[in-house]
Parts: sequence; C-alpha cells; structure tokens
Amino acid sequence: MKVDVEVISRETITPSSSTPDHLRNYQLSFLDQISPPIFMPLVLFYPVDVDNKYNSAVRSNYLKKSLSETLTRFYPLAGRVIDNIYVDCNDEGVPYVEARVNCQLSEVIRNPIPGELNKFLPYELDDTNDLGMAIQVNFFDCGGLAVGVLISHKIADAFSFIMFVNNWAATARGDSDLHCPRFESATLFPPIDITSFKPSIGMTKENIVTKRFVFIASKIAALRDKYTENTINNGPKRPTRIEALSAFIWSRFIAATGIKADPNKLYLVLHAVNLRPRFDPPLPDYSFGNISRISIAVPSMDSEEPCYGIVKKMRDAIRGVDSNYVTNLREGDQHLNFIKELGENYTKGDLVSFSFTSLCRFPLHEADFGWGMPIWVGSASLTFKNLVSFLDTPSRDGIEAWVNLDEEDMVKFEDDRELRAFVSPSHGVEQ
Repeated sequence: MKVDVEVISRETITPSSSTPDHLRNYQLSFLDQISPPIFMPLVLFYPVDVDNKYNSAVRSNYLKKSLSETLTRFYPLAGRVIDNIYVDCNDEGVPYVEARVNCQLSEVIRNPIPGELNKFLPYELDDTNDLGMAIQVNFFDCGGLAVGVLISHKIADAFSFIMFVNNWAATARGDSDLHCPRFESATLFPPIDITSFKPSIGMTKENIVTKRFVFIASKIAALRDKYTENTINNGPKRPTRIEALSAFIWSRFIAATGIKADPNKLYLVLHAVNLRPRFDPPLPDYSFGNISRISIAVPSMDSEEPCYGIVKKMRDAIRGVDSNYVTNLREGDQHLNFIKELGENYTKGDLVSFSFTSLCRFPLHEADFGWGMPIWVGSASLTFKNLVSFLDTPSRDGIEAWVNLDEEDMVKFEDDRELRAFVSPSHGVEQ
C-alpha cells in the first residue's frame, strides 16, 4: 500500500557532553575513504504499548534524551565529514525528524514495500552531504512507532551501525554496562591519497527496483541440501544458509535474465566480510568504523548449470579474507589499484557483478528502548543494482532477501518459476 507520511517537526540533537578538543579531528581510514558516500538505512517497528505507559510524547522524550547521551560516546556521528579526509567532531548534532503516518502499523508490515519504507527516513540515501547520521521517528495512527535510522557509510559499516543502535537502545532503558566504541580504524588502515578514485562508482537510482523475498526455514534447508550435491570439495559439504541462498539467487538471476557468457566480460559474485575476527589477534566487536571488505568469487559461466561449483568458490573466496589478506590490505596502495581497475571495467561495461551482504545473526531485533523488542526491522530501496541484503525474519529461523535490480531484470527475476517455488507466497511479517 502507498504510505502517507507527514513531517510534523524538525530539530537537531547534540551530544549531552561536549567532545574534548583533543578528539575534535577524527581521521577517516583508508576503508572509510573508499566507501561510497551513501546512508545505510534501518527502520525499526514497535507496536502500540497496550499499558499506555509509553505514549508518543513519552517515547519521543526517551529517544531524544538517550540519543543525546549516546552521541557523547559516538561523537564522530554528531560531527561533519570534511573532504573525505576527516570528521570535524564539532558537536553540531544529528538531524531528528518526527512524522505522522496516516495508517495503522499493521497495514505497512502486512505486505512491506521496500520503496515505501524510504518515506520513514529523513533523507534520500545519496543525500549524505557531510552528515554522519540522521533519525526520523514515525508515529502511526494506532500508537505504533517506526524509528528510521540513517548512518553514513563514510563513518561506519553495518556492524558498527547495529552496535550504535543497540547502544542507543540500552542507554534509553537505563543500562549502564555498555562497551564504549573503539575508534582506531585510521590506525588500522592509514588513510592514503585516493583523489584518482571515485567512491560513488556503481551508485544509481535510475530504474532500480527493490523487492523483498522471504525464505522460510524448510525452503532454506532444501536449498542447502540441493547445493550440497553441487559442492565440489572432496565429497559433499553442506553450505551455510547464506551460501545456499546466494548460489540460488545468483543462478536464478542468470537463468531468468538469459545472460550468456561473454569472453570479453568479467563475472563476479561479491560478499561483504567482517574483518574484525580476521585480525591476528582478533579485534573486539566494538571496534568502530569501516572494518569490512568484500570477497570475490568468479563463477563458472560456461557450464549448463550457472551455479555449478559456485558454493565452493564463494566459500574459498570468503576464507581467503584472512589475516594475510588483512595485512596486505593495511598497506592500502595495492588494494586501491585493484578496486580502481574494477571500477574502470564496471564503467566500460566489461564487468557484471552481483553483491551480497548479510545482517543475519546480527542482533538486529534486540533494540529495546524500554517498551520491548521491535516487531520487525526492515531496510529500504537502495542505490545499487545487483545487490542483495539478507536479514533475519523476526522469528530468526527464516531469511528475508532484499533484492535490488534493474527494473527490466526484476520483472524477469520475480517471474522465474523456480524462484517462486522456494519463496514464501506470503510476504507479510509474522506477528
């Protein structure tokens, strides 16, 4: 359904305590510098409080006060990004919008439409300017609530994003046992001169359609069994849920769109990989910044089965992001040359890439601000094509695949008979 969202107030939330002068300049790391200038979105939905202890005004005050306190610990988010070099931690604050949604919360989550969820966010995803983050709190007619959070990919990866949201929620409910974020990414990945590289390569809003496909546990198990047979690794090895879903979605995309192997083109399947556990010794989970990279698998395009052997290739590529990889990455220059070459191939049309990022098993549904866990956590329509984000269903046993494709490709993809055989016919959120 079309959602009508009306902004009722705008303000700026500043840190509850001033950032000390010696922390004023927060240096961006090499991985921050090469990250695209976009916002990452999350929308957390909370049902009406039946006891009426937390009406809209009370909830709003809780959110604003706790956000102010949390920004003292996450001070770069209240600053402004300067020239893709550093953050001026000037305590300028975070835009905070309140809006009224003229419908029931249940109407939105009964059949969520990714493009409509962008209305619950305060800015377009490519409209970061120099902001670190922005918030929009949406009040439904029924008393339900949706908290839309944007965080700049220039400052944080998805892991850091979720760490912030849960830290904010814990602050709101009065939890004092909190890990302070560790801001050391520029020490781990020293900044370099990237003036010859465009971090915005691949970003587009033209003709991009986002659809949400839900896979229940039994269908995921069936796919894992299916790709166990196709795994070439000295005998069958059962793929993970994400490996199986990635192989399936990639294969159905190739089959549905009729892409034929072109010897002059490079075909890549990419996965975002958290680098924290891959350091030697591993970094703590509360290390903040862009501390993730991509694994790159080259699928076989000349076999009858477009996913033949892709599970093993994906697994090997992800395993290849190890401590040696991290050591080489910290040098910077070699990796910059590599991604510049990929970018040039993409611009010339010589590269067909398909990217996956998974938030499964992350504590997405644990953000309790004092009135309970979110009934659902969603994303939005993104600004890259051939990109899939995986999120847990609220029950944690299923997976939602948020698929961003070119409009023409999406028509063919969602009409694919084999895809439909594995996707849940009901796209609504279980309540």
